[in-house]
Amino acid sequence: MARFRFRCSECGLELDQRPGLYVCPSCSENQLPGGVTRGVLEIVIEDLPTRWPDARPGSAEFLTAFLPIDDPRYLPPLPVGDTPLIEAPELRRELAMDRLWLKDDTRNPSGSTKDRASQLVVAKALEAGADTIAAASTGNAATALAAVAASAGLRAVVFVPAGAPPAKLIQMLSYGAEVLPVAGTYDDAFELSLLACERFGWVNRNTAFNPFTIEGKKTAALEIAAAMAPEAPDAVVVTAGDGVITAGLAKGFADLEAAGLITRRPRLIVVQPEGTAAIAAALRSGAAGIVPVRGAASVADSLTVEAPRNAGLCLREVRASGGAGVIVSDEAILESIPRLARLTGVFAEPAAAAALAGLDTALDEGLVDRDERVVLMITGSGLKDVAAAGRALEMPAPIAPTMDAVMKRLAS
Repeated sequence: MARFRFRCSECGLELDQRPGLYVCPSCSENQLPGGVTRGVLEIVIEDLPTRWPDARPGSAEFLTAFLPIDDPRYLPPLPVGDTPLIEAPELRRELAMDRLWLKDDTRNPSGSTKDRASQLVVAKALEAGADTIAAASTGNAATALAAVAASAGLRAVVFVPAGAPPAKLIQMLSYGAEVLPVAGTYDDAFELSLLACERFGWVNRNTAFNPFTIEGKKTAALEIAAAMAPEAPDAVVVTAGDGVITAGLAKGFADLEAAGLITRRPRLIVVQPEGTAAIAAALRSGAAGIVPVRGAASVADSLTVEAPRNAGLCLREVRASGGAGVIVSDEAILESIPRLARLTGVFAEPAAAAALAGLDTALDEGLVDRDERVVLMITGSGLKDVAAAGRALEMPAPIAPTMDAVMKRLAS
């Protein structure tokens, strides 16, 4: 087991693990309803391995070397992670980037990176003897929790905006989650889930609020570095909603640097849609904190957040990496879905395809060089929102069942 302690990302207070501890007791007194989470706790691993485990990423041996798990038997039986790092030669040619890779997290069990956080949260819930886990989500975190909890025999209760994509609602219902569609925004669902967890004593899986969500998502960084060893990426392009995936990647690379397994951390390039760009706007302006985007809206539902809950830690880590923020239009996001699929074979939802649109912008702005080692994080499957993908395509009209019709269509 990796021994650990908590450290507040705001005041630096260090704390030992105890039941019901989610955020710093002192800093959380300044919490405002609907605001950025105050007192986000980081996990400090005390005995990081100094060499790569002789095991595949995603295996119990690999995970327990880097994660705060008492016993590998608590890991849920559903395999998570160990997703491929794809070379994508056609996309490399189009962009003239010979050292570009995709981290294809659409291969996770529920189809998104969020499975990584749910894996660790469920493991810690099993370790504590809990029977119910709840979360607020725009869709992917809820489906991830539903999938992993189902495999472990735990009850999942999820709060989602009523306007979440139907495919995601169907997915979480199929896994057996108790789904509570909220007539409001993600931020409304988040606040309601906090009250419900406190009232009923459920484990709270909420993004950033539960420190194990950040820690679980760091496994993507571990896998990227393991696949590229002895080299490491110069930059990682990742989309952000609440900023937890970004913070998780930063934590993974920081742990590897501390362990001597990489020599330096990559720059983190954060991509957000223009209608919900609180984090990217702060990075671009140099502001110390974010300004919430009231009425946030985007075709990328997974990124649509008014007040990103993990904004403080995300801003700190992106700046520490020497990274930056970029802002892209919904039009560019939609155009990137078929382009990514056509050039790589990876079908991504809008929130994931936005990474490619962001790379275009980062190249134009000189934030990334074409000869650098760059990884695009592809965080969710396009099957989660087929309707959005269809907005960038034109469905062909039917043809007559004749070879003449085939020849005519192919010639047009």
